[in-house]
Amino acid sequence: MKAKELIVTCGIIGIILMMIVPLPILLIDFLLIINITVAITILLVAMNAKSALDFSIFPAILLVTTIFRLALSISTTRSILSHAEAGEVIETFGQWVGGGQVAIGFIVFLILVVVQFIVITKGSERVAEVAARFTLDAMPGKQMSIDADLNSGLINEQEAKERRASIEREADFYGAMDGASKFVKGDAIATIIMMIINLIGGFIIGMVYQGLSFQDSLSTFSILTIGDGLVAQIPALLISTAAGLIVTRSASEGNLADDITGQLFKYPKLLYVSAGTIAALGLTPIGILRTWPFAIALAVGGYLLSRSQLKKAEQDELLVEEQQIEEVRSPESVISLLQVDPIEFEFGYGLIPLADTQQGGDLLDRIIMIRRQCALELGLVVPVIRIRDNIQLKPNEYVIKIKGNTVARGELLLNHYLAMSPGVDDDSIHGIETTEPAFGLPAIWIDEMTKERAELSGYTVVDPPSVVATHLTEIVKRHAHELIGRQETKALVENVKASYPALVDDLIPGVMSLGDVQKVLTKLLQEKVSIRDLVTIFETLADYGQYTKDTDILTEYVRQALSRQITQQYASSGQSLRVITLGAQLEKKIIESVQQNDQGSYVSLDPVSSQQIYQRLTEQVNRLLQSGQQPIVLTSPTIRMYLRQIVARTMQDLPILSYSELEPNIEVQSVGVVNL
Repeated sequence: MKAKELIVTCGIIGIILMMIVPLPILLIDFLLIINITVAITILLVAMNAKSALDFSIFPAILLVTTIFRLALSISTTRSILSHAEAGEVIETFGQWVGGGQVAIGFIVFLILVVVQFIVITKGSERVAEVAARFTLDAMPGKQMSIDADLNSGLINEQEAKERRASIEREADFYGAMDGASKFVKGDAIATIIMMIINLIGGFIIGMVYQGLSFQDSLSTFSILTIGDGLVAQIPALLISTAAGLIVTRSASEGNLADDITGQLFKYPKLLYVSAGTIAALGLTPIGILRTWPFAIALAVGGYLLSRSQLKKAEQDELLVEEQQIEEVRSPESVISLLQVDPIEFEFGYGLIPLADTQQGGDLLDRIIMIRRQCALELGLVVPVIRIRDNIQLKPNEYVIKIKGNTVARGELLLNHYLAMSPGVDDDSIHGIETTEPAFGLPAIWIDEMTKERAELSGYTVVDPPSVVATHLTEIVKRHAHELIGRQETKALVENVKASYPALVDDLIPGVMSLGDVQKVLTKLLQEKVSIRDLVTIFETLADYGQYTKDTDILTEYVRQALSRQITQQYASSGQSLRVITLGAQLEKKIIESVQQNDQGSYVSLDPVSSQQIYQRLTEQVNRLLQSGQQPIVLTSPTIRMYLRQIVARTMQDLPILSYSELEPNIEVQSVGVVNL
C-alpha cells in the first residue's frame, strides 16, 4: 500500500476510534486546529475551482469532515462532562467570542447555527437536489448531441468518449452532492443536541459530583459548551459555504475571483452612478465624512477600469492585426484562397444602397425569398449567396458568378424604373434605352415622374431591386444543376431518410451509389424538372436501378414517373398543349444514329444532318415565339433523350417532352412538324 493510501486509511479508522477512546486534552486541541485548517483549505479550493468536476471528490470529503467533526464533538463532550475542561482552544473561543459574557457568546452561537442550518445548508441542499434532477433529465439529449457531432465528423471517437465520461461524472457528482448535503444538515442538528447535553448535563454533574456552586457550575459549563459549539460550527460553516459555492457554480472560464471581478466590474460607467448615489446620501444627516470617501473611491475605480478596458481593446486590435499579418505571411494562408463560393453577387460602389439596410436596401431579404422560392419550385437547397462590392466594376454594374465564373451581368439606375413595352410603344414615354437582363427584352429606364404615365399606358414597370431579384432567380434556376453535388445530394438523402428510412436503405448503396443518384438529379434540374418529390424519384430508381445502370435511361424512367408534375408545369390551367412534333423520317434517322459504348448510348449524326435538324427546329421555334407562344417539342419516349443531346448546346432552355410524360387527359395540339 502506498504511503498516502496508508495515511488516509489510518485517518478514517482513527476518526472512528475517536468516538470510543478518550483523548488527551492536548491532542484534542491539536485535532481542533486541524479541523479548522481543513475547513479553510476546502473553502479556498472551492473558490478557485472552475467547475464542479474540478472538485468532484467534494461529496466524499464532505462526509469525512462531517464524521471527523462529530467525532471531535463526542470527544470534547466526554472531556467537558468528565473533567470540566476541554483544552485551550475551546476555552479561548468561549471567552473571546462572548467577550467574557456568557449570554453574548450563547447568542452568537445560535446565530451561527441559524445561518448555517436555515440559510446555507438549506439552500445548498435544494440547489444540489434540483441540479441532480435536471442533470439526469438532460443526459439523453446530451448523449444524442454527442452522437450527432460524432456522425457529422465534428469530433472523433476519443473526444466522444471523453464527453460521455464528463456527462456521466457530472450526473454522478450532483447525485452524490444531493445525498451528501443531508450529512451537513444532520451535523447542524447534532451540534444543537450536543450543546444542550453539555449545558444541562455539565451543570448537573458540576453541582452533584464535582461539588461546584450553582454560579460556578453555570459559568464553567456555559463557557465550555459555547466554546465547543463555536469550534464545531465555524468549520462547519466554512464547509457548508464551500458546498454552496460548488453546487451554484455554472459554466465558467475562471475561478470565483476572476468571475466576480470580470463580471461585477464589467461596466465601469455604472460605478459613476453608484458614486453619485453615495455622494447624494452624504447630504443627509449621515454626513459627507462617512460617504464621500467611498464615492470618491468608486469614481476613481470607474475611471481606472475605463482606461484599462480601452487599453485592453487597443491591445486586442493590435494582436488581431499581427495575427492577420502572420497568417498572410504563412504558407498555409494560400489554402483559404482555394475556396470557391457556389454563387457570388458582386456590384459596383454605386449599387451599395441595394445591400445597405441603413439606406433602405432589402437585397438580403430578397435573397432569402429567392432561396425559399427555389426550394419550393425546384426542390433544391440553394447555397448561401455571397454578396460583395467590387471596385473594379462600373459604379452601376453588377455580375453574377457561379463557382467563380461570371455567368451574367447587368447595369442598374437606382433612381429610375425599368419599363418594358406591352408591344405597342407610347411616344410620350421617353427614357434611357436598355435591355432587361433576365430575359433579354428591350426596355427603357424612366424616372419617377414618368412612372405613373407608363403604368397607365400598359408598360410593365419594375424597380431596380426587383430587376436584380428576377435576374438572380433566373440565373439560379438556369444553373441549378451545377449547384447540386454529392454533398448536397447526401443532405437531401438524409432528409428523406428521416421519414422513409426503408426506401433510402433499399436504394443506397445496394442499388445505386450516391454519385449515380446525384447524376440523375443533375439531369432533371438541367431540364428544369423539380426534384422536390424525392420519394417518387427514389422509388423509381429503386425499381429500375436493378435492371440498368445507365443514368440517362434511369432519368427517362423518373421523368415518366413525374408525368403529373411535368404536365402541370407546362399546362398548369388544363388547357390544350400546343407542341412541335418530329416527322417519322427524322425519328427513324435519329434511332439509326444511336451508338453504344461503355459509358452508355449516344447519337452520332453526320454534320449535314445535324445542321438540317438545327435549322428546321429553329424555324418552328421562332415561329411560335413570334406568335407569343412557348415552344415545346413532343417526341416518342424512345428518342427524347437523344434529341435532347442534339439540341442541348444550342437550345438549352427548349422543353423536350415525350408522350409518356404527359397525363392522358391533356389535349395535345401539334402546331408544327420538323422534317428533314
